[in-house]
Amino acid sequence: MTTAPRITLVTGGCRSGKSRYAQTLAESLAPARVMLATAEALDDEMRDRIARHQADRRDGWRTIESPIDLVSHLDQPGEVVLVDCLTLWVTNLLCTDATDTDIEAASRALVACLQEVAGPVILVTNEVGMGIVPMNKLARRFRDQTGFLTQRIAAMADRVVFTVAGIPMVIKNEAL
Repeated sequence: MTTAPRITLVTGGCRSGKSRYAQTLAESLAPARVMLATAEALDDEMRDRIARHQADRRDGWRTIESPIDLVSHLDQPGEVVLVDCLTLWVTNLLCTDATDTDIEAASRALVACLQEVAGPVILVTNEVGMGIVPMNKLARRFRDQTGFLTQRIAAMADRVVFTVAGIPMVIKNEAL
C-alpha cells in the first residue's frame, strides 16, 4: 500500500509547470490546504503574477504570506502545506543583507523543521544548476545558496519531481 509522501520537492526551470503541478498535487491530497507564499508584491508585474496564482487556487486554500519566516508556519496539522517558492525565499534573504552564513543557518533550520513536521509538505523551487555561471557576485551567491538548499531538501524529501514543458517527472520516490 502506498501513502502520500510526507515531503515533496518540485523543481524545474522557469515556467516549467512547477506551481501548477504542486497545486494539483496538494488539492489531490486533502480538502484543507495552506499556501505559504514567499513572493512580495514589490512592483506591478509581481502584483499581477501573485493575483494570477491566487485566482488559480480553488476553494479549500488558506494563504499565509511568509517571505522570510517559513519555519514558524510549516506545521499545520490536518492541512497540506505548499511552499511556493524557495527560490523567492532565498532572494528575500539575500535582500535583507543576510550573509552566506545567515542563509545557510536559515536553510539548516528549514530542513530540520521539515524533518519534524507531520506533513504533507510540498515545496517548489527553481532548478538553478543547469545554466551558465552568472557574471556577478550577487547572482552567483543566489545560484549557490539556492542550489545548496535544493540539494539538502532533495536529500531528505520522500519524493522529488522535476518538471519540464509542463510534464512532471518523478526522479525520487521513497514514499511507502
